[in-house]
Amino acid sequence: MNWRVLKAFIFKELKQTLRDPRMRTLLFVAPVVQMTLFGLALRNEVRNIRLAVVAAPDDRLANAIASRAEGSGWFHTVITAHRDPYDILEAGEADAVLVAPPGGMDRAAQRGNDNAQLLVDGTNTVRAQGVAQYFEQIRQAVQKEKLGFDPLNQGPRLKVESRILYNPALESRTFMVPGVLAMLLVLVTLTLTASSITKEKERGTFETLLAAPIGRAEILLGKSVPYMMLAFFAQLPLVLAVAHWGFGVPIRGTLWEMALASAAFIMCNVSLGVLVSTYAQNQQQSMLGTFLILYPAQMLSGIMYPLDNMPNWLYWITYFNPLRYYAVLIRNIMLKGGSPELFWPNIGGLVALTALLSTLAWRKFSPTLN
Repeated sequence: MNWRVLKAFIFKELKQTLRDPRMRTLLFVAPVVQMTLFGLALRNEVRNIRLAVVAAPDDRLANAIASRAEGSGWFHTVITAHRDPYDILEAGEADAVLVAPPGGMDRAAQRGNDNAQLLVDGTNTVRAQGVAQYFEQIRQAVQKEKLGFDPLNQGPRLKVESRILYNPALESRTFMVPGVLAMLLVLVTLTLTASSITKEKERGTFETLLAAPIGRAEILLGKSVPYMMLAFFAQLPLVLAVAHWGFGVPIRGTLWEMALASAAFIMCNVSLGVLVSTYAQNQQQSMLGTFLILYPAQMLSGIMYPLDNMPNWLYWITYFNPLRYYAVLIRNIMLKGGSPELFWPNIGGLVALTALLSTLAWRKFSPTLN
């Protein structure tokens, strides 16, 4: 083996790789950004639990629980537009609702014959388990402080019965499968669309395409509509069938809500894929670009880790993530039945992002045609 030639060849490859600004970004900037985002986003502890209290204003024990919860660092009490506890959870206004029994918690504790109720949103199994555990600690502290209850001396008890809604058994697959469904859709639509134009560039047929008597709109639509159709008419029914019949995840919402939410999400991903393809010069760059987008998008979507745990500045970035909106929509439709308070705002977010990404892709593609 000629070590001198090998040394020169290795030096040439390193020099050629580091000369490319895209490769320098991938090697040195991307790891720092991703480690920073993941380190701030991936937190398993449950924080910022929204607690609503349905009780009379003069209910001493209910107010004591709300105050103790607010000061614990786990909960913060919220004022809701609805008074019915089920409507509060369905609309996503709170993660848990404390419902006082008829006559109030004070009277129930004195008589010892009635229970308060804690209703918990079970769409996120990890969060629901944390809510129940934290609340039990608060209940015990308030019981000891306000009622002077000692387990060795049977006195008045503060009884709270926890009830998990939407996923009573707290099955992890009911929580994870809708999120996996969303990730599969974004993976296929973004990857295939991003490689559609770069494939033409790499093969050298892009110039022929530009010289053909077709306009910019026809090229962009011709490169995006097929992948919209494949995702909507082939992949979506397939993954929904597997989720429902294979894993037993319920679909409590209507089909038109599922179709509208999925169509908006697919169009948004395809627009993002076209935007990536206008920057990439070959399929390798296209794959690297989608890789740099996919993993942060998954971590900052709320599919696996609660968004409420993130710092404020990072939380605001999630509003530019299509997966964030669809994760809320798909779980809302499949598990809650499609609450309008959650459905329409997230549809609006996807439509706004689609308009933004489509405009950027259109403008970026324009000089390419010239």
